[in-house]
Amino acid sequence: MASGRSGDGAPEVTGEVAGSFAWGVLHERHPALVERVRRATPYPPEQQRALDALAAEIGEGGVVGPLEDAGPGAGIWREWGEGHVGRRWAEVPFLWAESFFYRRLLGAVGYFAAGPWQGVDPFAPFKAAELAGGKVDEELAALRRLPRLPAEERDTAVLLSSLWGNRADLGFRLSAGAGEVGEAVTGLLADDSAALWEVLDGGRPGTVCLVADNAGPELLPDLVLADHLLATGRAADVVLHLKPYPYFVSDATVQDVLGCLDRMAAGPGEELGRRLRDAIAAGRLGLRTHPFSCAPLPYPQMPADLRADFAAATLTIMKGDLNYRRLVQDRLWPATTPFAEVTDYFPGPVAALRTLKSDVVTGLDRRTADELDATGEAWRTSGTRALIQISA
Repeated sequence: MASGRSGDGAPEVTGEVAGSFAWGVLHERHPALVERVRRATPYPPEQQRALDALAAEIGEGGVVGPLEDAGPGAGIWREWGEGHVGRRWAEVPFLWAESFFYRRLLGAVGYFAAGPWQGVDPFAPFKAAELAGGKVDEELAALRRLPRLPAEERDTAVLLSSLWGNRADLGFRLSAGAGEVGEAVTGLLADDSAALWEVLDGGRPGTVCLVADNAGPELLPDLVLADHLLATGRAADVVLHLKPYPYFVSDATVQDVLGCLDRMAAGPGEELGRRLRDAIAAGRLGLRTHPFSCAPLPYPQMPADLRADFAAATLTIMKGDLNYRRLVQDRLWPATTPFAEVTDYFPGPVAALRTLKSDVVTGLDRRTADELDATGEAWRTSGTRALIQISA
């Protein structure tokens, strides 16, 4: 298996360029998130002081401080921090800086420490509010129409729903005509969906690894996709890869999956929820966590056991922007660099379902890239464009 391109001159993303996406995350989004976490949960004085210290550290020109808690993986985190701790947050690799911020935030609120706040998800209030929204019932009710669609349209509806998350609801796609659906997906810059289905239809059903992204309303269509792969016989089993602890605000954990199943049981998704519960109980839908899911590293550096999981899969489907960044090493490749070339290190067939919310992108044709750049829009970060890409 090829080792993948090591960069070939493509620079790693950092937050040094004022006004860039990474700069905005480090200088605006992270400080605002510290305050949101503080307001959402009545933390006692000790946690309040720790949040104050973190907020002060990440301010303009702030220098990365050491990890001081003894939470899981603290030793390896300190190894990962060699060469980064003591430098400005903006000048270290953005993938590392963003990940380390969330690890530090969890330490500040006592998530890992023995005591009453251990295991209390600081992002739970945000996730719960999204999952409780009325639109979720509309999405779940739309599922009743899914079996009545022709097989090809059903495949398309389920895949696009998982791709776009809550941006374009499943209910619309199930009730719209072909032309309207076409209008809904004009932001799709690369579409390897036919090749994706060919891989799944090309042999005996095996394991499909589905690497989740966000919780809440965006996790629901991922669960629908998992159910669809099992129901259509594309997969003998699906392994849903989740975060072992809260990460990047809305990233999905096992607890978030259980929350979705409870939400289905309380609304019009009861039948789907029952099938998913049965699939978990029968071992056909596995819930997998791995420490590397929260590592500040790209996928070429995945450990041997995770590599073996992906190597054994018929297909690994990577969801979301962060997984995409890790797949392509969070480097600023020319947009026309082939996706398959950048991901040739991956141990098996891999597909990405990704809405663009950061600067990195690969696999575009020259005309598309030039036309998008000519618009002057922030098309790489607006969340209005998307990719379905595969390397098989």
